Amino acid sequence: MIEYYEQIPQEEQDLLTEVIKILFRQTYLLERKYDRRTGRMQYVKEFRTCSRHLEFLRDYFSIAGITLKENAHMGVIYIQGGQVWAEKLSRLATIYLLILKLIYDEQMAGVSSSSHIVTTLGAVNGKAGEFRVLKNLPSVTEMRKTIALLKKYQIIEPLEALEEMNEQTRIMIYPCINAVLMGDEIRRLLATFGEEDNLGDETAIQSTIEDLSE
Repeated sequence: MIEYYEQIPQEEQDLLTEVIKILFRQTYLLERKYDRRTGRMQYVKEFRTCSRHLEFLRDYFSIAGITLKENAHMGVIYIQGGQVWAEKLSRLATIYLLILKLIYDEQMAGVSSSSHIVTTLGAVNGKAGEFRVLKNLPSVTEMRKTIALLKKYQIIEPLEALEEMNEQTRIMIYPCINAVLMGDEIRRLLATFGEEDNLGDETAIQSTIEDLSE
């Protein structure tokens, strides 16, 4: 394994090291991301680097008991066995994540021919209202902070500037949401957030996300 790494050029070694760091920190890589400047999907260089050295990386992660998987249809490479989140999620961020997964699954079950789903902030809040998991509409500051966090982890991409965010703001949901949330219990989990005992319980929220990611 070390011999393989030492035989590739220094520039490629640096790229490979960065890929490993990203996978440990984020657990997944997207093949393409939306570029708001061009209005088009652009290929991600780290994904290409990972693809070139896929077998080496599988052996590397397997030492730590971590499995490296590739979903070519969705355009995602991800690891299982590590911790997804580097920080605890707020209650609103967790609710949004669950709602986004629900919207993603519903649209993918329809006639969508793309693995990238677009919804709106209004639709997310509306769906949260249906499940009665939000007592009141969050403040613009809360929503902006939450959307920025999910963007940071490349779960979503707001298609308009965050400074101009409103109910009509379009949100692209990346297919890597399937690497973060797996299973068919999203509706049941959302129902638990309607209970008074779960209000503001960040520890319970965190463990729920980790359970879903296994």
